[in-house]
Amino acid sequence: MNKAILVGNLTRDPEMRTTPNGVSVTSFTVAVNRRYKSQDGQQQTDFINCVAWRGTAEFIAKYFTKGSKIGVAGTIQTRTYDDQNGNKRYVTEVVCDEAESAGSKAQNTGTNKQEATPDGLEEYKPLDDSELPF
Repeated sequence: MNKAILVGNLTRDPEMRTTPNGVSVTSFTVAVNRRYKSQDGQQQTDFINCVAWRGTAEFIAKYFTKGSKIGVAGTIQTRTYDDQNGNKRYVTEVVCDEAESAGSKAQNTGTNKQEATPDGLEEYKPLDDSELPF
């Protein structure tokens, strides 16, 4: 089984490109805090490279910016390529199938952007947390 679930903050604005065949692809990095701190009390953070395709790519590029709290689910993928100097490079990244905002209501209302679903980028009204019974 190959499943990765991450919740963290974007380290920079997502970069969306389009393949020659017209397929959207977005790359971004998520900073994920570890559960423990180092011996000197410093928070440990991993920086995970991620990529999303098609509707999920468009959703992330449209609704997330540097610092946004994001939750993603996908698979871990490794690949290799030769750089300009002929050196073999190895890449490990999470290919995201799902993404959603993981920020608080206060963080989400600080922007003028609407929430959206990754499939059709349809707008919806966020649920008012004050109406929940728990």
